[in-house]
Amino acid sequence: MKGYKLLKRYAFLLVMVAAGAAVWIAAPDVGQKAAAAAWDNTLQLLSVVPPIFVLIGLLDVWVERRTMVRFMGEGSGIKGALIAFFLGSAAAGPLYIAFPVAAMLMKKGARLFNVFVFIGAWSTTKLPLLLFEASALGWRFMLTRFAVNIAGIVLIALVTEKLLSDSDVAQIYARAGETDA
Repeated sequence: MKGYKLLKRYAFLLVMVAAGAAVWIAAPDVGQKAAAAAWDNTLQLLSVVPPIFVLIGLLDVWVERRTMVRFMGEGSGIKGALIAFFLGSAAAGPLYIAFPVAAMLMKKGARLFNVFVFIGAWSTTKLPLLLFEASALGWRFMLTRFAVNIAGIVLIALVTEKLLSDSDVAQIYARAGETDA
């Protein structure tokens, strides 16, 4: 039974490895390029993930649950959303790093709306991106996109939070609590 659970957990990875092997056999030059790209992506992942998990561990140890609940929990209001927004905008790294951080925020008692704002800010309003846009496309474009993104993030977070049932929310929090993040 344990082997079946392990196989089920890594089924997608195994299918991708098999597909990569099939491509390598059918078209060795394409397979070699795909393998090189996969290796490069793996190295990039390994260079980013360990420092983030160290920071998540420090967050887990240093920030007490009651502090997180006070600043980002159910009763935090706009203050919690602003903190979530600034944390997401100031964050470094690719989007896939935001999810373990979001799980830690949830384990510490952050409101789901604030977690959605955090992920939305991480994905669209990073400070270096804004500065690049301002220099390459102009301040007017950057400010317009920034305003639209803020409205979109808040709207999506509100709608998503409202569409989820209490059992959905409980399941999301339970899954976040199961992670080792």
